[in-house]
Parts: sequence; structure tokens; C-alpha cells
Amino acid sequence: QVQLLESGGGFVQPGGSLSLSCAASGTSGSVFSTTAMGWYHQAPGKDRELVAVIVSRTIRKYADSVEGRFTISRGDAENTIVLQMNALKSEDTGVYYCNFKYYDNGRELVEVWGQGTLVTVSS
Repeated sequence: QVQLLESGGGFVQPGGSLSLSCAASGTSGSVFSTTAMGWYHQAPGKDRELVAVIVSRTIRKYADSVEGRFTISRGDAENTIVLQMNALKSEDTGVYYCNFKYYDNGRELVEVWGQGTLVTVSS
């Protein structure tokens, strides 16, 4: 069973930086092809929203609110991603969830969520 392990959340002052990592485990023999892997942000009292995603392993997309401040990249290991967050603002506070979409060996589209990691931006 594919699971996601997230790390890197924490507390930072406005203008600071944090890096979030996400690694998918259990993919061997389960994943036929990767569709997309990315990060979503859920601010307190609000819906979960896309922050950044890598589609088809090469195409990077960002929310307008983080364009130019956040960078998503693939990690050294297969099915890992890193979100580098710079110039953080108080509105970036919330829980960040890793999301992984892939086709399994039955060619069914599967979506997996991580447990979330908390980012707090405050002075």
C-alpha cells in the first residue's frame, strides 16, 4: 500500500524559509505510472487548496499566491518531492498536505494523501 511520509514543517518568522519533503513508500509493484505529486495548503477555517504540483514528472504549476516564493522539485529518490518555501507570510500558516496521484497496475487512478505537516508563520 502506498503511503506518504511528510517532514519539514515548523515555526518561522515572516520573511523566513522552510523546506517540506514528501516521500512515497510502498510504490514498488503498486505504481504503473505517476501522474502528479504536489502540496496542498489548508489554512485555519478554510478549504484545502493547491500550492504547487509536478505533473507528468516535469511540468511544474504553482498557485498565484506562492509564485516566485515557493519552488517545488523532485527529490533524489524516486517519488519524492521537496517544497522550498521562501519569503513566508502569515497567510502561509496552516497544514500542508502531500498528494500523490498515480495509475496502479490495473490502470486505475489512485490518489493518496499524507497526514499533513503544520507550518506556522508568526512574529
